[in-house]
Amino acid sequence: MRDTMSATYVKKTDQVKVYQPGSQHVVGDGFHVRNLFPSNDLDRELSPFVMLDYAGPTFYPATDTPRGVGEHPHRGFETVTIVYQGLVAHRDSAGNSGVIGPGDVQWMTAASGIVHEELHEKEWAKRGGTLQAIQLWVNLPKSSKMSPPGYQTIVNDQIPVVQLDGGAGSLRVIAGSVGGAKGPAKTFTPIELYDVRLRAGHSMPLQIPNGYNVGLLILSGQASVEGAHRLSEADLAVFASTGESVTIIAEEDATILVMAGEAIDEPVARYGPFVMNTKAELIQAMNDYQAGKMGHLS
Repeated sequence: MRDTMSATYVKKTDQVKVYQPGSQHVVGDGFHVRNLFPSNDLDRELSPFVMLDYAGPTFYPATDTPRGVGEHPHRGFETVTIVYQGLVAHRDSAGNSGVIGPGDVQWMTAASGIVHEELHEKEWAKRGGTLQAIQLWVNLPKSSKMSPPGYQTIVNDQIPVVQLDGGAGSLRVIAGSVGGAKGPAKTFTPIELYDVRLRAGHSMPLQIPNGYNVGLLILSGQASVEGAHRLSEADLAVFASTGESVTIIAEEDATILVMAGEAIDEPVARYGPFVMNTKAELIQAMNDYQAGKMGHLS
């Protein structure tokens, strides 16, 4: 591995920063999360992404009353939920509903405003089990913040899988493209989102467009960036792509979430479940929710 490192290492990765979760808390009563940002003050470094929670893995005992988070609003951004273990049920004020399980993705565009709930699926809750998931918030540009809400359920079978060279593992393309494989998620700004399984002792080249902000979250195992920045479970590596290929090396079998995107160069004003451009817009969002303009769940 050392022989593959060259003088280009400093150019490619001297700006890599590694973060541990900045806070831990419970969302509702069913999602024990470790927050990677904004608790680490990474809004600018990871734009267009504005929030990342890593839920679990947490074992929940059997119950007749599903745990989770009840009715709450969002405006101005998108929520992306990827489930690794367990089953999560969703329902919203736009009439969308569904259940996502291991490998599935829920991509909800709150935009002008939506109200939803996220609960452990009823029958799964009765059995009990381990829940592991991530939720990523993706900012919307000003021109799209007041667009109609949208919803994409992307099941595991719809996500193309790229087999890595030399039996190194596999990469699922959720958004963006790798080689000839294009992810099914529809995005408002250029985004790459991959779910990687990398086998111990193997490596993979990561090619991200020049100038994109990049985050690598380790969900399990250990990996390193160019053999220098060692990452363990729940660590996040952050850097800006130079357009050159960067080598990710698995020290142990590793599951890695790769997020990258073109920054949205606009002011960000945020408060709770709202992400807008100005304080006045946040106040309007709160007033609109209280007035029922984002709908309610029946």
